Amino acid sequence: MTSHERVVRAVTFQGPDRVPFNLPAPWGTDIAGCGVGGDPSFQPSVKTDTEWEDEFHSIWRKLPGDKTMGQVVGHPLKDYAMLDDFAWPDYTVEARYEGARKACADNPEDKFLLGNIPMSLIHRLEYLRGHIEAWTDPYEYPEQLHALLNKLGDIAIQAVDRLADLGAHGIMSCDDWGLQDRPMLSPATFAEFFKPVYQRVYHHAHERGMLTFLHSCGHITDLLEHFIEAELDVIQQDQQENMGVDTLAERFGGRLCFWCPVDIQQTMVHGTVEEVRAYARMLIDKLGCYNGGFIAQWYASPQAVQHSQEKIDAMAEEFVNYGATVYAGGVS
Repeated sequence: MTSHERVVRAVTFQGPDRVPFNLPAPWGTDIAGCGVGGDPSFQPSVKTDTEWEDEFHSIWRKLPGDKTMGQVVGHPLKDYAMLDDFAWPDYTVEARYEGARKACADNPEDKFLLGNIPMSLIHRLEYLRGHIEAWTDPYEYPEQLHALLNKLGDIAIQAVDRLADLGAHGIMSCDDWGLQDRPMLSPATFAEFFKPVYQRVYHHAHERGMLTFLHSCGHITDLLEHFIEAELDVIQQDQQENMGVDTLAERFGGRLCFWCPVDIQQTMVHGTVEEVRAYARMLIDKLGCYNGGFIAQWYASPQAVQHSQEKIDAMAEEFVNYGATVYAGGVS
């Protein structure tokens, strides 16, 4: 079974030969990225070592010594009167897809090709409108918000179509919807404004033969049913303890595939090596017991969250070794 087939079988609950994984060297991965790049013709109005303009015209600032991605200090859509004439980036530009084209053309091991698309709805809304405006727009400017989000969906579909043409197997986007103990907004507000955009993009991806992936941090239990209804196939999460693995399995197991490391906030930081190993087995047993349903992951910035190499190795080893036995051993 190839990596591509293995991931598809895990996501669609059709019985992979082992648990698929995306782990650091020397363990390897079943998933290869085929991301979307920038438009080389874009000429930013600001570009210095500390400030720059992105393709959506937000102005970013990152001070010396700042280890984050920086922060937006200029929001280009502060006034919705500018929406009709806004200069949106063009995701049909062929030059954006040079990397994706090479990745799709050169895949001798038949890995699952996952393309990142520009669909971070809540984050892009914050970058365009401002933090406060992003959370008050559903109440103050509902019609304009629908129009803005629909445009972001149109742009995402441009990328979906091009990646599908190149042969990508799935699409990935990132939106952090959760706090530590609840979603950032009510499920009703999410369902009214954001869910229809996800559903339109995900349905289109399915029509083009691709699976749908989303990264979202935080406590989003109350949103996951909406994502399932919107045709999400895989949720990538790094923290499960704040929601509870048992809750995730009982409510969503067999309907949504989980792509997770050992919980990055609790067990990987405070647990013993043996507790890390036990947690890795537990994730497979509880989330992957539906003839699939689980993909093993690691957190790619371990120093930022104080993950020791010993624990990373223990997690990866358990995912690989135990994950190779469960389906052959009759997990149903």
